[in-house]
Amino acid sequence: MRYRRPLLALITLIAAATPMLAQNPPPAAAPPQEAGAQPPAGAAGRRAPRPYDQVITARARTERGAFAVHKVDDRYFFEVPEAMLGRDWLLVSRISGVPAGSGGFQSAGSSVAERMVRWERLNNNVLLKSISVDAVADESLPIARSVSQNNFAPILASFPIAAFGADNGSFVIDVTDFFSGDTPALSGLSAAQRRTYGVRRFDAARSYLSDIRAFPINVEVRHVQTFDAADPPGDRTGGAVSLEMRQSLVLLPKDPMRPRNFDPRVGYFTVVRVNYGLDVQKAETETFLARWRLEPKDPAAYARGELVEPIKPITYYIDPATPTRWKRYVKEGVEQWQSVFEKAGFKNAIIAKEAPTKAEDPDWDPDDARVSMVRWAASLVRNAVGPHTSDPRTGEIINSEITWYHNHMRSYRNRLMLETGAANPAARSLNMPDELMGETMRQVITHEIGHALGLQHNMVASSSFPVESLRDPKFTSKYGVSATIMDYARQNYIAQPGDGLQPKDFIRRLGPFDDFAINWGYRVLPGKTADDEKATLNSWIVNQTGPFPYRFVPGQFGALDPRSQTEDMGDDPIKASTYAIANYKKMIPNLIVWTTRPGDDYAELTELYTEGLGQWSTYMGHVAGLIAGVNVDLKTADQAGAVFTVVPKAKQKQALAFLNDHVFVTPDWLQPPAIAALIGPSALPGRQANVLNSLLSNARLGRLAEIEKFDAINAYPVAEFMVDVKGNIWNSPQATAPDANRRSLQRAHVARLGAIVNPPATPAPAAGAAPAAAPAPPAPFMAPVVLAQSDLPALARAQLRAIQTQARAAAAAATTVNPVIKAHWSDIVDRVEEILSPGR
Repeated sequence: MRYRRPLLALITLIAAATPMLAQNPPPAAAPPQEAGAQPPAGAAGRRAPRPYDQVITARARTERGAFAVHKVDDRYFFEVPEAMLGRDWLLVSRISGVPAGSGGFQSAGSSVAERMVRWERLNNNVLLKSISVDAVADESLPIARSVSQNNFAPILASFPIAAFGADNGSFVIDVTDFFSGDTPALSGLSAAQRRTYGVRRFDAARSYLSDIRAFPINVEVRHVQTFDAADPPGDRTGGAVSLEMRQSLVLLPKDPMRPRNFDPRVGYFTVVRVNYGLDVQKAETETFLARWRLEPKDPAAYARGELVEPIKPITYYIDPATPTRWKRYVKEGVEQWQSVFEKAGFKNAIIAKEAPTKAEDPDWDPDDARVSMVRWAASLVRNAVGPHTSDPRTGEIINSEITWYHNHMRSYRNRLMLETGAANPAARSLNMPDELMGETMRQVITHEIGHALGLQHNMVASSSFPVESLRDPKFTSKYGVSATIMDYARQNYIAQPGDGLQPKDFIRRLGPFDDFAINWGYRVLPGKTADDEKATLNSWIVNQTGPFPYRFVPGQFGALDPRSQTEDMGDDPIKASTYAIANYKKMIPNLIVWTTRPGDDYAELTELYTEGLGQWSTYMGHVAGLIAGVNVDLKTADQAGAVFTVVPKAKQKQALAFLNDHVFVTPDWLQPPAIAALIGPSALPGRQANVLNSLLSNARLGRLAEIEKFDAINAYPVAEFMVDVKGNIWNSPQATAPDANRRSLQRAHVARLGAIVNPPATPAPAAGAAPAAAPAPPAPFMAPVVLAQSDLPALARAQLRAIQTQARAAAAAATTVNPVIKAHWSDIVDRVEEILSPGR
């Protein structure tokens, strides 16, 4: 699902390639002093530097890497070489030991903060500064001074120099208190979490620095933080929250990778900066792709079009905690990208390896920043994440930690049964065959690796496939369900019984969009700067050939473009959801048989039915997306056609008619008595109300009004739409003698209109909450609706008056019908009166 960001790797100017322990490091001379002079006192009573061998004593245990790390008794020291002053480092804070009971997507290895830092010397102190890369200018330009003055670097810490190394070429600093205390830059608990857990104070007595290790390009620190808390997440009466943190200090390349300019028509993650040094008449923003540094071993062969191995392949290690049963699927999920990278000219560009044992490689450490991992998290979370950490100067990805949460198999077991069980006999069991479950796992890992390669979700990709093609075994065996693995189109809910699909062909896979995106982002191009590549990259987008031209819709347009929805499939939501319902009508009657076993209760049936109802709501939402829908096709000036195209009015009205037939008219088949007898009443009325509220949301009604001004021909006028909705809810044959579901829906309609007339007050911010950041400008058609300045309250009042009149007449006429129905009409009259005349 979501991507997060972890860790790193690269070159070093220092020391040995393997960390070494040395009991007695050679003493280094202290700086010379005049004869008879007393050592000056440090600032605020701090001690002045002492002789090296008085600080790094014979008891010291030393590791040498990016710089030397010393442990003397219970104190830890960094020995920072003078050559490292002013170099760019990345400081990544991760949670390595998650508090019990905290839940969510936080697992061991999760990154909570990343910042670029530099070491600087000030007299007898070494400063650690946090360096902003949001604003830059070449240091040779006059404006660079202004950029520095207007982006002054905060000082995270000031360390007194405890001793000088040989020839004053390094500075020994004590970092024990920095890492073992409640240092804001290193904390594992955010301000919001501290409020949630009722944190009263940081407890130094139960906090400590547990280990520091040095590697060739990085230093890794582990420390435990404990907070006195009134409402801790795990042991509720223990009064404490403890967690282990891992701080990674990684040396960034002295020779940064040449960046590649981002194009919003291709879906990559990015790093962004304002470059004040560019010769343009505005503050120009530069946006670069997040991607790994892949360079061909044989540039000449690569230039001839031959497949060439990279100098340094992308390498992932498989977590030793991964169950043996599933390891091969994880490895295959990583290496499926090899064939895609061949489209960019690279052979064996990405590989997966088993983590070595201590006997095989005693120096291998999963905490080493040069190691990227696919981790297996012992967690009830039902998801997987594909984070990466990149150089903020160029976008170069330097480390990644994929996480598969153990309980994610449960998600796919359930969804395979619900969405494909009608047509796929292999999915009709609580214990799926290993090959089917392994195939889903393989593709999920491939999806998350895609994020770690820099790719965003691409939700519009599935709309490239005609709905009917997803019933064709030849088509699905070649393409699966979407044009990219990066779509949230997981399994084929369109294929019908008898279509003849193989079990693996119900599941998503790599597709032509992945080939295009990887070639576009990773192929090495001639030139010296990112701007030298622009013409070639643009031509690849503009001059595409093939059956499925690459498309991408940025996330900010996700609620606008009905083609770019999560969990949808095919080029027509109405037709696709019709097939989904046909499968559901075959699946629902079999749920009892498929989910129950002798001796078990009905917990599994309850879970599967509840999730199935939620997925049915998702299908209905896909159809609702057509109403006030605008297709977004981002273009440059050399491309013909409109960027924004309104969904035709006839299609929008067809969507509303579909929702009336399948949502507002009670779908009794979806709440069968046999299931209700075992698990209790269905939550269907609430799901129906959710669809109605979505149709009448401020955002959708506001878009309808905006579209009316933009494209009157294709617009579905907001007044006409609201009249049509009201007619479906109140004037259909089922409305004259409404069943319980219809009565609930009518009350929901009145409540929603009431919220437009009398919108709820905006809640006050929580005490101590940080001020909200300035909102980004809204995307076209997505501006928030100011109800008081719109026509919506007037239209809602008019509808409420009409409903009240209709309800009065129905109540008066209801002399012989069910007394509940008569009471319902009277209640509607009173509810409307309360909305139109509050407090009367």
